[in-house]
Amino acid sequence: MKSSFLSLIRVDEAVDLAKSIAPAMPPERVLLDDALGRVLSEDVRSDIDIPGFDRSWKDGYAVFAADTTNATDSIPSMLKLKGRIDMGAGEKMSLSRGECFNIPTGGQMPDGADAVVMVEYTDEVGGDVLVKRPVAVGENVVKKGEDFPEGGVVFGRGEVLSASDLGALAAIGYYEVPVMKKPVVGIISTGIEIVPVDKKPKVGEVRDVNSYLCSAFVRKQGGIPLHLGIVRDNEEEMISLIRSGVDKCDLILISGGSSKDIRDITARVLYTEGEVLAHGVMLAPGKPTIIAKVKDTPVIGIPGHPAATYMVLSVIVRHLLVAMAGFSDTMKSVRKARLVTNISSEKGREEYVRIKLVAENEAMPLFGKSGLLNTIVESDGVIKIPAGREGLEAGEEVEVFLW
Repeated sequence: MKSSFLSLIRVDEAVDLAKSIAPAMPPERVLLDDALGRVLSEDVRSDIDIPGFDRSWKDGYAVFAADTTNATDSIPSMLKLKGRIDMGAGEKMSLSRGECFNIPTGGQMPDGADAVVMVEYTDEVGGDVLVKRPVAVGENVVKKGEDFPEGGVVFGRGEVLSASDLGALAAIGYYEVPVMKKPVVGIISTGIEIVPVDKKPKVGEVRDVNSYLCSAFVRKQGGIPLHLGIVRDNEEEMISLIRSGVDKCDLILISGGSSKDIRDITARVLYTEGEVLAHGVMLAPGKPTIIAKVKDTPVIGIPGHPAATYMVLSVIVRHLLVAMAGFSDTMKSVRKARLVTNISSEKGREEYVRIKLVAENEAMPLFGKSGLLNTIVESDGVIKIPAGREGLEAGEEVEVFLW
């Protein structure tokens, strides 16, 4: 086996490489009720004008704006009340100068009317309405097609659908929604010391943390995790899981066994079963990361320590999943803050330090070994120290990439 472990690549090179092997997800159609959080596979257009008619957006009186020009509290304009407009009435009313209609919010504007006076600026006296404030043409009126015109693009391809988006899709008639298929991500944990979560570990054993860390991350990014199993340093078992996984998964994540240690089987198996594109990234924590392909399925070998696992997921795998899903990466949230203490760094590697936000816009580094979970649990995100720097100074403004 020829190893390229010492040929470290930069983080940006690793991201570009991962994105370059991302398989495109095919389109599918889902019911509107199931479309929350899904990614549109094509532009969606309105099949009608919304609204389909000029309507009031306030309770009040439909009027000719010119009839209210000089209206004041002391000298109101007097208009004849011609009637009341009911919601959902099919028949359209018409209005002449000097007249008005009582109209509810959402009511269809009568022909001739060009504004609505809010009810609080009026008084009804017998069959007349006293208007005490002038209105401009178009005031308190929503025009036909003002929300969405017929044939207009409402959402573009790649949009990640929110709850309010589903409401808009209902309005434009999308009972079924064209979306990208969710990527199925196979997850394998390796290590002779790994035991299932429901088993109490003996001395020398640890529970399978990374399978669930990876699974939750995949779900958050819009994928479908598939637990392929735990491999207890059995090369034949690893080969079997990978071969079966590439037939039903769009991506495989293998946690553990990616370093150059002779006992680490992930690297050995990927070199023999597939094509290793990179083995080693200038990333701390996360240096032993493997980027490979087995057949046409991307496989990422991730270091086994949970903090390193989460870092590689956040910094590299996230971009791969985004590329597969076909949407713009808008899920990352960034906040500016000031460091409360100095941070040293090993020059030559891009380093990510876990951060807890304290007080107002202050960033407190959480230092800890990559095998520890507490710094992930307690942190709000990470800051990046560029490869060319030897650290950051207290008081320096930094960008915190929130988990």
